[in-house]
Amino acid sequence: EVQLVESGGRLVQAGGSLRLSCAASGFTFDDYAIGWFRQAPGKEREGVSCVSSRRGNTYYLDSVKGRFTISRDSAKNTVYLQMNSLKPEDTALYYCAAGFNIYWPSGRSDPYYCSGPLYGYWGQGTQVTVSS
Repeated sequence: EVQLVESGGRLVQAGGSLRLSCAASGFTFDDYAIGWFRQAPGKEREGVSCVSSRRGNTYYLDSVKGRFTISRDSAKNTVYLQMNSLKPEDTALYYCAAGFNIYWPSGRSDPYYCSGPLYGYWGQGTQVTVSS
């Protein structure tokens, strides 16, 4: 059974940091791109950051570039999202998702590779709330 379990979300003050974790099981981790998506109330879901399966390609939403860092640990089947300099507009439910066999050429960082329809497995989400 495929499982993606997010953790690490909580209430934090603006300017603070959080590290989200996504623990994966039930599939061959290295065959999947993993992404972090978020959805705030009344807004559409957006891809925050994604990492390819093997080439180490990454994508970041413009508004988080320089503040967020995605990483994956194949030994632990876990993907992390380090979030620094948090802003109130980062408040959302953050989801982890896995996408199988996404052809993601080296050096490419288009939003396409971090679009929801490419990712077939989703976690339940972890809430991040940033107070001003």
